[in-house]
Amino acid sequence: MKRLLLGMTLFALSAFASDPTGTWKVTAEGPNGSMDRTFTFKVDGAKLTGETNSELVGKSSIDDGKVEGENISFNISFELQGNQMKTSFKGKTTGDEISLSEVVGDTGMTLEWKGKRTQ
Repeated sequence: MKRLLLGMTLFALSAFASDPTGTWKVTAEGPNGSMDRTFTFKVDGAKLTGETNSELVGKSSIDDGKVEGENISFNISFELQGNQMKTSFKGKTTGDEISLSEVVGDTGMTLEWKGKRTQ
């Protein structure tokens, strides 16, 4: 009986977990105005993979991605004006909405991204 109850509880909790798999369109306000970015996420257990695309830096692969319930975190690396940069993201997906905080390399600049799942 205890195992059955435990199994039903775990199933119910997993049903409430948000799955970030899919394509997301997000927007942030930067120093030069509004910026758009697309994320395509894939989940395998607790591992988050995929890619992102923006007009400013083009396509980048998602590295070191993790999923913990509705919380996600990952890094991307890209080249900007001849400089190699690494930026980190942490955020939350709730249903078809996403919010992410990005710390841009060693600049200390933080961007707040918000958006919705498109697929």
